Amino acid sequence: MNTFFKTVAVAAIATMSFGFGTMAKAEGENLVYIYHSGDEDFWWNTIKNTLDQAEKELGINIDIRNPPNGDSAQMARIVEQAAAANYDGMIVTIGDYDALRDAITGAVDNGMPVITVNSGTQEQSESMGALMHIGQPEYEAGRLGGVRAKADGVTDFVCFNHQVGNIPLTDRCAGFAEGLGLDDLGDRMVDLGGDPVQAKNRAFAYLKANPDVSAILTLGPNGGDPTLQALEELGLAGEIYWASFELSDDMIGALKEGTLQWSIDQQQFFQGYLAANLLTNYIRYGVRIPHHINSGPGFLTKDNIGQVETLIGTFR
Repeated sequence: MNTFFKTVAVAAIATMSFGFGTMAKAEGENLVYIYHSGDEDFWWNTIKNTLDQAEKELGINIDIRNPPNGDSAQMARIVEQAAAANYDGMIVTIGDYDALRDAITGAVDNGMPVITVNSGTQEQSESMGALMHIGQPEYEAGRLGGVRAKADGVTDFVCFNHQVGNIPLTDRCAGFAEGLGLDDLGDRMVDLGGDPVQAKNRAFAYLKANPDVSAILTLGPNGGDPTLQALEELGLAGEIYWASFELSDDMIGALKEGTLQWSIDQQQFFQGYLAANLLTNYIRYGVRIPHHINSGPGFLTKDNIGQVETLIGTFR
């Protein structure tokens, strides 16, 4: 990967030698990375690791900001503040398109180069004037998961959502329902909440009150870890078909043991490091990839987890 981007940079310099551009900077660009989740969501620690790697390799500075409680209106204000600050470029998630549209469009209109990542769609990114979107099409990822589960014999499910109100997470649940061939998501989504203890208790209570549950979809470790604890306490680990998005150390163990059937990997490395790398090269050399990048979905199972196990929580 490093060789690839070095090649891109060399090619860009060669292009400039023919008079098609001028180098804006050689190093020291100041970028801002804004994401939608609250402080309790540790999934973003991997993104932060990749951004730290980008800082070291590229000689840039990246400020990381988010609304502590995951509030979309507060995130919009953070985007507006960043657009008015002395940043060379912005990387931002589209956690809530309606709430963020004006703020992100305003940053672009003010001349700030923007790459959107993670949440949101390619169409939404284009409508706001961003350079590109790097992320996983969440509805389609959920749908493909549902197709896989249907092939395994699943006919119905419950979706444990640890962040209700986060539209992309709802899209995962709705896509899964379509993949199973269900008419709609209906009342299959259960709010676990963001607190780990509360989430475990809610999962425990739901499963105990609904013993006919045959399949569970969780949307990340914030819901996956508490669900695993609830399944173990109820003696249901391995008895209910459980699929998820993302992985934690405990979920890797569950995957190896067969308690967790599979998990969808959206490769957040690309949503951090690659976004910073591409934005820096655009600022420096005016080069850009003329299309969006799907970082997922990919399926992790007990058969292939060994390829990425040591990187979970750091760069995967």
